[in-house]
Amino acid sequence: MSEQNEVAKELIMKHIFNRLWKKESFSPSFIIGIWINPYFIIRKGLIKGVRNISTYVKGGSLLDVGCGSKPYREIFDVDEYIGIDVKVSGHNHSSSNIDKFYDGKTIPFEDDSFDHVFSSEVFEHVFDIDEHLNEINRVLKVEGQLCFTCPFVWDEHEQPYDFARYTSFAVKHLLKKHGFELVEFNKSTSYFETVFQMLSAYVFQHVLPNNKYVKLFLTPILIAPINILGLILGKILPKADGFYHNNIVVAKKTEKKQVS
Repeated sequence: MSEQNEVAKELIMKHIFNRLWKKESFSPSFIIGIWINPYFIIRKGLIKGVRNISTYVKGGSLLDVGCGSKPYREIFDVDEYIGIDVKVSGHNHSSSNIDKFYDGKTIPFEDDSFDHVFSSEVFEHVFDIDEHLNEINRVLKVEGQLCFTCPFVWDEHEQPYDFARYTSFAVKHLLKKHGFELVEFNKSTSYFETVFQMLSAYVFQHVLPNNKYVKLFLTPILIAPINILGLILGKILPKADGFYHNNIVVAKKTEKKQVS
């Protein structure tokens, strides 16, 4: 019986650790995340951006395109939250929470099905962004919200399914082209926050040993000081907004695009 109790305790502790790790990965805190998350700066900017996005999304139905594990589900106050994703991508789906898989081209819902569409860090993995935005336009109701984040500065990831980066000008052009009106646009990080996040990512990925336990031990020693210095310099040095991590976007569907 004592052996079974020990196994049960171990499973409970593992579950608690995994939940904490997931939380600190996507919504890092200054108390814990800044010390253990090598991507603290970019994630801090993203979670702030998604929370701002969520203020535009109230009630109704929401489609999360490229939902993965639905890390932001609890942020949105909606009546229905549906997530879709592709089966084959640059990561496995062991921790995913997907309602429906699709082919990455045709969204498997009728026209005008959703009040809101949300997508975070997905557009860079879409080879034909015009086709993708046409599909989002199709399933979104007129006056419905399209809310998304996508990177301007980040290294290649989920290879080989990484196809694009978007400037603020490209985002605005694409929205207008596909029947959307820009409601709010923000950039997630400052110039020096972006510089130091890239340095932190480089050290974590290419300097620290591959052993995950050694990495976990060394991250607070070597990575956290880079995070902290980047945040400080980002606040005190002159502002320059041409070098940043992510586009944070809220748009409204103003017209139904006719797809030939």
